[in-house]
Amino acid sequence: MFIPKFTITNKINNSLLEIERARGFLDAAKLKEEWIKDLQSEALILEAHHSTHIEGTQLTLSQAKRILTGKSVKGVRKDDRQELLNYKMALDFVSEFLGKKLKFNDNLIKKIHEILVKNVRGGTLEPGRFRKVQNYVVNSLTREVIYVPPPAPKVPQLMKEFVEWLNKENEISPILISGISQYQFVHIHPFLDGNGRTARVLCTLILYQYGYDFKKLFSLSEYYDKDRPEYYDVIQSVRESDMNMTGWLEYFTEGLKNQLIEVKIKGEKVIKKEVFIDKLKKFNLNDRQQNILLYMLEENRASVEDIRQKFKLVKRTIQRDFLKLVDLDLIKEIAKSKTDPTRYYELL
Repeated sequence: MFIPKFTITNKINNSLLEIERARGFLDAAKLKEEWIKDLQSEALILEAHHSTHIEGTQLTLSQAKRILTGKSVKGVRKDDRQELLNYKMALDFVSEFLGKKLKFNDNLIKKIHEILVKNVRGGTLEPGRFRKVQNYVVNSLTREVIYVPPPAPKVPQLMKEFVEWLNKENEISPILISGISQYQFVHIHPFLDGNGRTARVLCTLILYQYGYDFKKLFSLSEYYDKDRPEYYDVIQSVRESDMNMTGWLEYFTEGLKNQLIEVKIKGEKVIKKEVFIDKLKKFNLNDRQQNILLYMLEENRASVEDIRQKFKLVKRTIQRDFLKLVDLDLIKEIAKSKTDPTRYYELL
């Protein structure tokens, strides 16, 4: 029987609290559908790029974006392109289960793996089949072997125990269930290759199952890829701690928390911007003046030189616009004297 070992520390609790706050904000906020779709597209690109990049693809984020939006990119490896497209297909596949309660089984996990490694490296990765031989985990940066997974004959039983645990009624947070699942899957390493990607997609599916989709606006892999040595070290620390997952769960929940705080901040900015634009409707402002105010909303302050560089406007025109906006009580001037060269403006 698989029984994960961990302690819910203050750090984990604090991260879970912030995650729930962000979830509550996203559920309650009246965000425009257009904004959500744009950010969903951005999050998908980030997740597909960073998850495959962790495993050794050489694509830049710009190249990944072009490929995933159907544009041609020259000079990239065929396998890199295919792994990226496969990852998107795998995310699309698990999205079909959003809000639907399902029973986890080997076939579902094998299907995810099959999608991820199909047509990659000449089909030598045996898509959707548990390995029959020993494999090794290699650091994609240093190429050193960092982990020897359990022997192949033990894989079916280990996966059976893992799936049984997944289907149990667990009384812990779904966030922790997804984090534990991601680690345990990587630990078993049931496939010849593609285990890391499969684990991260499975983690996403588990979050979806429990209603923690966060409107599909997050990318956990971006957090991992920013500091891959730390990612590998935290995974290795579990094995060095007699399989105690506490350190991993602290890292996992902090990563998700940071991602969702970023999403929440973006959402709050969008709402603030929409309220601000609505407020401006009662003033007789031209497009140029509205753009100056929107710039100030984003940057908190602006000088004549800031606006000149941003919008390539004539200095005298900007000065007239600032005077009008001051007269309308939309902004205020911050200056030590009438000739202060450091003069700038702030929103009221």
